[in-house]
Amino acid sequence: MPGTLAMTLAFALVLTLSLLLKLWLTSRQVRHVAGHRDAVPAEFQSQISLEAHQKAARYTITKAQFGVLELAWGTALLLGWTLLGGLDLLNQGLAVVFSGGMTQQLALLGAFMLINGLLELPFSVYQTFVIEQRFGFNKTTRFLWFQDLLKSSVLSVVLGLPVAALVLWMMAATGAWWWLWTWCTWMGFNLLMLVLYPSWIAPWFNQFKPLENPELQSRVNALMSKCGFSAKGFYVMDGSRRSAHANAYFTGFGASKRVVFYDTLLAQLSPAEVDAVLAHELGHFKHKHIVKRIVSMFAISLLGFAALGWISQQAWFYTGLGVTPNLDSANDALALLLFAMTAPLVATFVGPLFSQLSRQHEFEADAFAIAQTSGADLRSALLKLYKDNASTLTPDPVYVKFYYSHPPASERLSRMAVPART
Repeated sequence: MPGTLAMTLAFALVLTLSLLLKLWLTSRQVRHVAGHRDAVPAEFQSQISLEAHQKAARYTITKAQFGVLELAWGTALLLGWTLLGGLDLLNQGLAVVFSGGMTQQLALLGAFMLINGLLELPFSVYQTFVIEQRFGFNKTTRFLWFQDLLKSSVLSVVLGLPVAALVLWMMAATGAWWWLWTWCTWMGFNLLMLVLYPSWIAPWFNQFKPLENPELQSRVNALMSKCGFSAKGFYVMDGSRRSAHANAYFTGFGASKRVVFYDTLLAQLSPAEVDAVLAHELGHFKHKHIVKRIVSMFAISLLGFAALGWISQQAWFYTGLGVTPNLDSANDALALLLFAMTAPLVATFVGPLFSQLSRQHEFEADAFAIAQTSGADLRSALLKLYKDNASTLTPDPVYVKFYYSHPPASERLSRMAVPART
């Protein structure tokens, strides 16, 4: 069939181009970081030691090289599920057991997620207990890691199974415009999660205690009031149970907004530096970055559902990807899985646009923070975080354009136009 052959060739071409592009970008990153690891950039020599700079280079190179292995394995899995017949074999086997219907489709989704998750699990283990451990970041015990895995699995079943069943029902029952109704439902679910996650889901994995430092609490309240913001509370998260990496973030939506500080962040930064980091996060709200990202997500997902609505009706979509469509039962679960596996290939080539937008948002948030607090404090805080998180100061510029959601240190700090602390 011409359509089948065309689909297979298009898939193979996009997969190959995506793979080659990612390998090229990674090789550039490794060469660039390795080529600059023996000297700290001049603008950072008074704040970052050569030892810390070289540790960041080793960490970056190690993660990049490991990423190549993940990429190779992920590509092999994608080919195994599609052109080599893995998904078709799984679907045919379940058809014999369940004889079609909603049960078979849910079983297909569940079995795929279980098998694929198990096949990818060794990489998560190695990342946590070898790479992160080697560089002194991992604080997770094997028991805690397994506990997190079990909790995540339970949540996936409790939340994912009803949503999957609803989506499959809507695909079958709402006619040609099913993709629009399904998109509305999916977006509603995501908005609901923004409200429920801070209070109901996140505490299942971490402890969140109210900020108890009176001085810091007073400073945070004053800054929030100055900037015209309110939140449901200020919390400290026990991030040190799992990692030495530090962070702070806003979470929630509407009345459920809360400010969360990692305990590792509070241990590393002075109160003034915490103010500056918080002001940066407030800058994202001031410039409505969160709303803009949600709207962007809505628009992109609408295009995705519209594309799925059309392509799921084409027989060549299935056969071109190595799957024989069901003749006497629905193919909705097959369509969802095939689309979910292939869509990221296209995202590879549009990723730089969204990375650029994200970096621009970071610059705007930095500018807001400098206007509200101290540029010197923000610079000092960022330098500590770059150092403590072993973030390289010398990434490859092209790699940055594709993958960095935050500007590299040299570009970001140079825009602050404040003298560096010594």
